[in-house]
Amino acid sequence: MSSTMASVPLSLEEDPVVAGEVLIAQGHADEAVRLLRGRLESGRGGLLLKLTLQRALLAADDAPGALAIARETALTNPGIAVAAVGLGEALLACGHLPAAIGEFQRALRLDAGLDDARAKLGSAWLQAGEAEKALDAWQTIAATDHSPAVRTGIAEAEAMRQAPRSDARYVRHLFDQFSADYDSRMIDQLHYGAPGILRELAGLLGLGARAPLTILDLGCGTGLMGAALRDWAGTLVGVDLSPLMIEKARARNIYNALHVGDIDAWLAADTTVHDLVVAADTLVYLGDLSSVFAHVAARLSPCAGFLFTVEKKEGDGFELGPKRRWRHSERYLRVEASRAGYEIAGLMACHPRTEAGIPVEGLAVALLRPRV
Repeated sequence: MSSTMASVPLSLEEDPVVAGEVLIAQGHADEAVRLLRGRLESGRGGLLLKLTLQRALLAADDAPGALAIARETALTNPGIAVAAVGLGEALLACGHLPAAIGEFQRALRLDAGLDDARAKLGSAWLQAGEAEKALDAWQTIAATDHSPAVRTGIAEAEAMRQAPRSDARYVRHLFDQFSADYDSRMIDQLHYGAPGILRELAGLLGLGARAPLTILDLGCGTGLMGAALRDWAGTLVGVDLSPLMIEKARARNIYNALHVGDIDAWLAADTTVHDLVVAADTLVYLGDLSSVFAHVAARLSPCAGFLFTVEKKEGDGFELGPKRRWRHSERYLRVEASRAGYEIAGLMACHPRTEAGIPVEGLAVALLRPRV
């Protein structure tokens, strides 16, 4: 018997599940894995042992191993809710967020009263930046049964609902899901025209005549905007929150560099001076634009341009639309541009895309940094 196993009371050694749980609690997850895997390989393991082995593997930082066990357990126990929960946990640990959400939902279809599944579903929705869905998942759990994690999550979700921008996790989750067919969806279904609109606007300002340019593509997605400007670029850099969208952009082989990150945070750390910064259909996921306006201004060469599209709001200020995309008023854009020290070189009505076959009312904006 190993020295680690000696810490397990002899009375528990006859019950490998309980012994495994004790070892996990003591911080000896590797020993728990050896014990439980040995029992399983000897043919002396059922559902509870497999679920405990999965937890031990997760505690031992072996998420792929846990996922392999969880998949097999769920496959052989398709009607057992706790097996679906276990698979959801393993999927989440491996970064497969949409699939994990699906398994937690399946667990609740099998057992609507399983609060553990409901708590984990809420946490997964919060990880996806879906505050409303997280709160909906948690609302039927009695307040007296809220774990510290749920209480913290509820507070975070409430704060997320009040934030003046879309949560970065929501945007990443959204575009990771759309990445596989993003181009066909945007071009064929939504008649996406923002890249062409911004290229035309830049041409009217004579920016193309100054090529080759150092161009920064904010919210570059799969590279549709970059493709529209590649012939003007000496250097083309893209930034996007979604790793899967960045993979699609990389496959175009048109960018000199691509970065995964929140555009506001990335701009704050960027030290490069750019001749042209573009944001096609990107600022619709930011409400308050003061920070990104200031960060871009600090990174522009004299007379360089910041060109972008937004969805239009009448009157003043900005608002969150029914599709969870922010709308900005012309007055708001003018005030914030002036505050950040830009000259407004162009501001025109446009239709950057359609929604349910109806053109979306938008604005195409060109801001120039004044010559110092």
